[in-house]
Amino acid sequence: MAGNGSNPKAFLGFDFSTQQLKVVAVDDQLREFYSNHVKFDDDLSHYGTTNGAHISENGLTVTAPTRMWIEALDLLLNKMKTDGFQFENVAGISGCGQQHGSVYWCEGGEEILKNLKPNEKLCNQLKSCFSIDQSPIWMDSSTTKQCKKLEEAIGGPMKLAEITGSRAYERFTGNQIAKISEEKSKAFTQTERISLVSSFAASLFLGQYAPIDESDGSGMNLYDFRSRTWNKDCLRACHSDISCLEAKLGQVVPSNSIIGKISPYMQKTYNFSQDCSIIAFTGDNPASLAGMKQTPGDICISLGTSDTLFVWTYEPKAVEHGHVFINPCNTKNYMALLCYKNGSLIRESVKSRVCENNENWIEFNKHLDNSPSGNNGFMGFYYNSQEITPALKPNTYRFNGENERIDAFDRKDIEVRAVIEGQLIAKRVHAENIGLKWPLRRIIVTGKQTLSMAPVFRLHEPNSACLGGAYRAKHGLLNNKSFEEIISVAENDFELVSEPDGSTFEVYRQMAKRYRKLEEIMLSN
Repeated sequence: MAGNGSNPKAFLGFDFSTQQLKVVAVDDQLREFYSNHVKFDDDLSHYGTTNGAHISENGLTVTAPTRMWIEALDLLLNKMKTDGFQFENVAGISGCGQQHGSVYWCEGGEEILKNLKPNEKLCNQLKSCFSIDQSPIWMDSSTTKQCKKLEEAIGGPMKLAEITGSRAYERFTGNQIAKISEEKSKAFTQTERISLVSSFAASLFLGQYAPIDESDGSGMNLYDFRSRTWNKDCLRACHSDISCLEAKLGQVVPSNSIIGKISPYMQKTYNFSQDCSIIAFTGDNPASLAGMKQTPGDICISLGTSDTLFVWTYEPKAVEHGHVFINPCNTKNYMALLCYKNGSLIRESVKSRVCENNENWIEFNKHLDNSPSGNNGFMGFYYNSQEITPALKPNTYRFNGENERIDAFDRKDIEVRAVIEGQLIAKRVHAENIGLKWPLRRIIVTGKQTLSMAPVFRLHEPNSACLGGAYRAKHGLLNNKSFEEIISVAENDFELVSEPDGSTFEVYRQMAKRYRKLEEIMLSN
């Protein structure tokens, strides 16, 4: 759709994701009426990225050109202008960026941001504003040394998780900062401000450095998510001069904060209203929680190459494998997140082995239907790559009803049900570990898998992070109302795909008890 017609109020959500920059516009009833995108590899091929990133030969160091994101915004806004999008009707803007990535502004960067010349490209005016021109992103795993140092300084992984919501992870921003301060000390000294990708993106609209929001900030291994302050011990472990690092990071604000009005540059170049407000940008996972319309009593599961699970929780419960972030929709609450690296590729590999037509999911589903819930005691767990939750190396584990490990199942239907039930039971157990309470109101799924432990609703909208930005823009402007009240006007785009079966609930409860024992066996091996 090319514009917003006579609609007097619109909200924009931007998603600075790994492979592309996307935008969604919604009206006052949260109905989507416009979307567009820029694909980094295709539309900005001169940066030479693969899937939006530069990857070192050993695969450990993964970065993205900071200037590429700025040029993508130039291109996207001009696409919108060409489409006749009426920027003057936009009341609020928010969005998100890929979590954990970081941007390093050089001295004098903010002064340039404040004095941009209208109608000239951002990428040309900001090209000299960065002390590090390649931003570390979430795929980076080159900071193992820094992670060990941080955990040792704090008192171990669980102690760090109790403070920051997560044990030390290579992709987390604090460890990336520590590496840069050690290996690129001159550039680090010249750094005036360190932004997350989310706050960097907000800065481009604000025309000055935007603060980090609490939800994305709690994914850095630096922020105490209970006291809502930078943790001094974590800061010291990443850089010896605490006050210096704290100054570079700046303040942290609640996720629903209005951080200012849109910049004069954006007003004059694209005809945004001077009354257009910028609401703090957040991370892509917190934004997806908002975009999937999750409310207390829901659990969201995104089924993809990696499977991701979100739980809205009132009491934070730190675990060694999993994450706790401050909730972007209700800053007094929390969101727990679990990530499983072995997701759809595992399901597809089993399908390829057991189905004669390995492109046909119908045959796969027939095998699933031909086996009973509980699989007559057989359970299987499949890891083609290093798993995150739990930390297991590539392997396949098959067990009989006596918890004895076996080499193979003798029927295809057992194999199919084992991979589906194994993945789902693991998710249930780990979700219980981080605060999931039964009964659930509903399970919200994006993907093509159904479950039988609560009513399951499928959300077909593929741009949940973008939509989350747009919803949060309206919530920020009306933050005297709850997020639930804000999204209550939205159309119901959930499809009920399965109802819980009372007879299977007890089966899966017992399987969950067994899984805890089996996970110990797998970890011991």
